[in-house]
Amino acid sequence: FSMGRLKDYKIAWFTEGGWQGKVSLDNPNMRNDVSTKWLLGAEHFPIFNLPQVLKHFGNNHFDFGIVTLPKTNTEHLMKFDMIGDLKKLCKKTISMQEGPHWLFQDYTMEQQIWWYNSLTEFDMLFAHNHKDVNYYRGITTKPVHKMPTLMLAERLDIIPRNEWSDAVIIGGNMVRWYGGFDSMIVAQQFDMPIVAPSMGRKIDREDELDIQHLPYMTWIDWMNNLSQYHVGVHLMPTHAAGTFALNCAFHGIPCIGYGGLDTQEELHPKLTVNDGDLYSAKLLANKLNDDDFYKECSSQARDNYVKSLYNEKNFKPYITKIFEELNNE
Repeated sequence: FSMGRLKDYKIAWFTEGGWQGKVSLDNPNMRNDVSTKWLLGAEHFPIFNLPQVLKHFGNNHFDFGIVTLPKTNTEHLMKFDMIGDLKKLCKKTISMQEGPHWLFQDYTMEQQIWWYNSLTEFDMLFAHNHKDVNYYRGITTKPVHKMPTLMLAERLDIIPRNEWSDAVIIGGNMVRWYGGFDSMIVAQQFDMPIVAPSMGRKIDREDELDIQHLPYMTWIDWMNNLSQYHVGVHLMPTHAAGTFALNCAFHGIPCIGYGGLDTQEELHPKLTVNDGDLYSAKLLANKLNDDDFYKECSSQARDNYVKSLYNEKNFKPYITKIFEELNNE
């Protein structure tokens, strides 16, 4: 697999992560955001250290500066001139969406205004889904583009499944954020063991349900473990990067999920239902018990993944064009 990183641009990427440096392919946790940093050749810095980074490198050191605004700790970002420092350090500035587009509306009024003002100051915005792109285009007059959820499965030698067991994997825990209860109700239609990952929002007594909870694992371990499951159910109302539906599609695992999430709609179109439509989701689950429909959905998911922007082959020319256009403005 010969394709490599983008070249020629010096890119800084700021998140709430406490580490500094570039990503290497031996990182065991190559989830989508880390994979994107690798492909861009971006150097990562903790966002709260931005003033120190500017002092160290000086003005216009980077061609592009990308900021993933944290879901929490907004009050700490307001203690320094984040946008001002970023514009001094980087020739062009970009915001990368983190979480659902409505999340900022849970902040204090002062923080909401700061968030809005900050977004309007970036030169460009990246968003997760088409509906998020349209939302942010209503926030700012600057360019807004979809940032596809990148998966470097081929480069990391993860192999699509060739055999699997009779078990259902659901995408999250029993909280509204993940919609775990919805997924459990639909997963019960398969009359198979139900398995769930352990996420950060897992609640007390969840282990008492008739669900096997997987331990926390690296992304590579997760992808190799995922390959064994018969079907996925992820009725998550919080739409962001959509990694679960994407991971399932790579393995050709049919996944039932809510619309509004691009990875679900594009990779599993026949298994997508409206938010809250558990009735239709249960009908689809029963339909997947038919071998012909199951094979059709499985093959379609894998084929759609190969054609999508979510793999390196198609992602790279797409993202290269966007950076070139911004650089030439």
